[in-house]
Amino acid sequence: MSAFDPAHLIGLLEPFESASRIWVAFSGGMDSSVLLAAATEVRESLPGALHAIHVDHGLHPDSALWAAHCAEFCRLRAIPLTTEHLQLAARQGESLEALAREARYAVFAGLLGRGDLLLTAHHEDDQAETLLLALLRGSGARGLAAMPVEARLGRGYLVRPLLASHREELLRYARARGLGWIEDPSNAHLTLDRNFLRHQILPRLRTRWPAVSTTLSRSARHCAEAAQLVEGLALATLPQLFGDHPGTLSIEMLEQLDRPLQKAVLRAWLEQHGFGLPDTSRLERVLDEVVAARADANPLVAWKGCEVRRYRGDLFCLVPLPAPPARTVDLPWRIGRMPSSLELPSGLGVLEWQPAVAEAMDGGRGRAVLELHVRFAQVGHVCTPATEIHARRLKDLFQTAGVPSWLRPYVPLVFCADGLIAIAGVCGCAHPRERGLGGALLWKGQQQAQIGAILRTPIHMRLPG
Repeated sequence: MSAFDPAHLIGLLEPFESASRIWVAFSGGMDSSVLLAAATEVRESLPGALHAIHVDHGLHPDSALWAAHCAEFCRLRAIPLTTEHLQLAARQGESLEALAREARYAVFAGLLGRGDLLLTAHHEDDQAETLLLALLRGSGARGLAAMPVEARLGRGYLVRPLLASHREELLRYARARGLGWIEDPSNAHLTLDRNFLRHQILPRLRTRWPAVSTTLSRSARHCAEAAQLVEGLALATLPQLFGDHPGTLSIEMLEQLDRPLQKAVLRAWLEQHGFGLPDTSRLERVLDEVVAARADANPLVAWKGCEVRRYRGDLFCLVPLPAPPARTVDLPWRIGRMPSSLELPSGLGVLEWQPAVAEAMDGGRGRAVLELHVRFAQVGHVCTPATEIHARRLKDLFQTAGVPSWLRPYVPLVFCADGLIAIAGVCGCAHPRERGLGGALLWKGQQQAQIGAILRTPIHMRLPG
């Protein structure tokens, strides 16, 4: 088996000719030491300036020594090094290994400028381990695709230039160059799934199938191609399924698809909204409990950072809603002939009053100041919209405006002298007096994207004078 050839990096990075910086994720281990040393050999032919990034997770007593080793390695080769120090603490039931990986990639994503590259030293054996782990977890085509050679990360790209190289090749290179590296003792802990596969399972497989890492990596590439086809079909189908509310899916249209395509479309839709994907069980529940629910039901499937709900014929995905303001909340608000605003609780943004031009110029004939109160989740009140002649219940107005029942407790209700005069984002309530302050009431900056999408209508109204 031949040693790794640094010239391989040049051809692999040619498509990224506009990159201004090439970052190498440098742990100080053998793999990343080989990658950084190889990149140093061909640095003049790389599309951008070579840099290294070391993340000290603070999880081992010797982590400061490892950071010092990385600094010396880079100093001897005149490579600019950035070191980030983290303090991690896993919550009960949380994997410290997964937490460290998530924190590390968050550092990487924040580091990259537009078009920058981050090179990691994952190799063919890592790819084989990743595929086996995905199989044992019951992953689908995307999971079985394991690690792609390149992917978007932050404002730049993540590139794995060693995926076609075997660990033995890298070891030959390291020994030929006399490289020193760090041996992390946690790599020998068989309690970690990846280490168990690396030290117990793959060596035994190689005694019967010597090229097991190569063949498993080839299978991962086949799965990646299949995943691309499925995702391409899902993305092409998605625009045909948009619902009546912004950002939603039509349940009727979704139900016309075969179930495998339904799942693919749901994943594409969630990713377009920036949400992490649910596990298989929760995805099935979205179809069985939310999509298939009665039109008047209020089902919910949630996972970290996301909630999926329905209203009428539309499927919603949104950031988990905070606890709604209590019914006892009563926010006083003085408005007049000048613009004013009121900050709302629970991250619900602000209410803004924008008086008509004539009012702002002191040309209005109403009172200069009104004492208002903003409340939530009130019952028993009625409102006569300005375009109608009969009073209507709040429930009826919400239904007409298409406001889901699970959003209604968050809608600010504006009162004057205990009379309801406006439902923020929905309508103003006509008042028997014709005179008063004229202007617009707006609800802005709602934390929840779907609240902002549904209840974004400015209310042009005349408040009682």
